[in-house]
Amino acid sequence: MIANIRAVIVDLDGTMVDTLGDFDVALNATLRELGRPAVARADIERMVGKGSMHLIRSALQHGGLDAAAADGVLDQAWARYQAHYRTINGTHSAVYPGVSEGLAVLRARGLPLACLTNKPLAFARDLLQAKGLAGHFAQVFGGDSFERSKPDPLPLLKTCEALGSAPASTLMVGDSQNDGLAARGAGCPVVLVTYGYNHGEPIAQAPHDGLIGSLAELDALIA
Repeated sequence: MIANIRAVIVDLDGTMVDTLGDFDVALNATLRELGRPAVARADIERMVGKGSMHLIRSALQHGGLDAAAADGVLDQAWARYQAHYRTINGTHSAVYPGVSEGLAVLRARGLPLACLTNKPLAFARDLLQAKGLAGHFAQVFGGDSFERSKPDPLPLLKTCEALGSAPASTLMVGDSQNDGLAARGAGCPVVLVTYGYNHGEPIAQAPHDGLIGSLAELDALIA
């Protein structure tokens, strides 16, 4: 049981919505246009979680470019990726079971909720709206909302400020070590889901105060 929780911050990709299909379509369309090799879904799953720019750079290097060569085409790749992602955002993704129910119970308890993701803010807002989740959140922040992104603790600290809650009483809910490390650095308790994307590593090895198989289980962990 995690006591004295006054607000909750929830990650998006891999925590609330399975967006691997969106990443697959947009990223591989970008690579095709650049004449670069495609990336398999299993590899994409290990690459996601640190923001779109990191995903694109990782895919370019996975396809044989060294770091300097990848950075040389990164701006072009980023522009193409954004165009593709904007077109298909949410089309090849699905809300995980228990998410809507879990969020509704937290709101019924009077807990203010924020979505904090490394996804660009515009894409995050559009995805939440498309999946019927936007109404649960008092605040939404993306990977481009602050100077740094998770696993740096700064986004969590800024989100706590926006929610008007102290870090020690603000629960972070995520799916990866990025969320666990950011929460530890910010002084927030953290619960991680056992599905989602964690760079191919066991989620139990990431910093956490609890593991859940569904957001519907979250209410039982909060005092």
